[in-house]
Amino acid sequence: MTLVAAADERARVPGQRTALAIMTAVMVLTMTTWFSASAVIPQLREDWHLSTTEASFLTIAVQIGFVVGALGSAFFNLADIYPARTVLWLSAVGAALVNGLIVLADGPELAIPLRFLTGVCLAGVYPVLLKSMSTWYQRGRGMALGVMVGGLTIGSAAPHLVNGVAALGWREVILATSVLTLAGASLTLLAVRDGPFPFPQATFDPRQIGHVFANRGVRLASIGYFGHMWELYAMWAWFLAFFGDSLVSAGHTDTQRAAALGTFAVIGIGAVGCWLGGVLGDRWGRTRTTAAAMAVSGGCAILIGAVYGGPFWVVLLVGLVWGIAVVADSAQFSTIVSEVADQLYVGTALTLQLAVGFSLTVVTIWLVPILRDSIGWEWTFAPLALGPAIGIVAMLRLLRLPESSLIAGGRG
Repeated sequence: MTLVAAADERARVPGQRTALAIMTAVMVLTMTTWFSASAVIPQLREDWHLSTTEASFLTIAVQIGFVVGALGSAFFNLADIYPARTVLWLSAVGAALVNGLIVLADGPELAIPLRFLTGVCLAGVYPVLLKSMSTWYQRGRGMALGVMVGGLTIGSAAPHLVNGVAALGWREVILATSVLTLAGASLTLLAVRDGPFPFPQATFDPRQIGHVFANRGVRLASIGYFGHMWELYAMWAWFLAFFGDSLVSAGHTDTQRAAALGTFAVIGIGAVGCWLGGVLGDRWGRTRTTAAAMAVSGGCAILIGAVYGGPFWVVLLVGLVWGIAVVADSAQFSTIVSEVADQLYVGTALTLQLAVGFSLTVVTIWLVPILRDSIGWEWTFAPLALGPAIGIVAMLRLLRLPESSLIAGGRG
């Protein structure tokens, strides 16, 4: 099927493109709180005299909070029992409020618990949006979820843009992200609704949390996702520090703004990768697409250290390629789960997959500054390539199994 024919097929569902645009906007707006504190770590180091560990935990706390929130949501099957709009609105409002309270903090002692609670709330946004969007698409679902994760990518990058362009204080950046998240909550209440291809209505069954990975297709897709997550958030969380230090090493001065804008570009361009990964996943197959993306991103994790301290444009170019590849596969893992999991409990399966994946990010976000201090930036990111290597093996294994016939219309 040509791209034009595929577009025509998708256009036959009234309101489909509008729903995609609205839910992507909600994703962009609500996810701005994720890296709100991480984006202003240089300012917080000066104001709060943060240690390396405290700076790490401003990001790690969000990841842990997301894991706890996702596990609780999976146990109670929240994404499968309650209306998506209700869960999304409550979660987005909660994230905006607890994130905004960080402006009252005068040190990490209060900020870190508030970052944890932000992560708990966001666990009610990301997987629920993915499931809700899946109800709008049968054909082209990989593209649709790719666009959604592209929205997450732009939302995650947005605090760096605010910090780099507006030259605001850290409190103003935090408040700006909370206002954006409240706007996302309002848009949810006004316009988000499920589509014409709903999943079967589930009932509360906490045993489902133990059944998810018994499904071989879900298990292999999740292993691929775990390898992807080993790399992704460590790269997103620490590229600002890497790029800033690289600019200093190359002899540049007044690097804070340039590093912030460069980081926004590197993370934000991942939205292009998400869309491209979705198109290729639908047409070429999700297992092949994810394996190819992980091969490129793993290579960049190794290569980026070799250009550390080099010309600005060389470091940025490698970073941009990495930014495209590192997240291009993300939505395809979720799409595979939506296709091969028990259709009664797709939301639970997605939430549990995300919970375990985000728990791995805690390890690598914590590990990066330790490696930087011991072996330097030249080799710090290289161990992240281990995750994509494992993910590639899992995806190629899934391609050879009968379950691949359920994926991407039989393309695997």
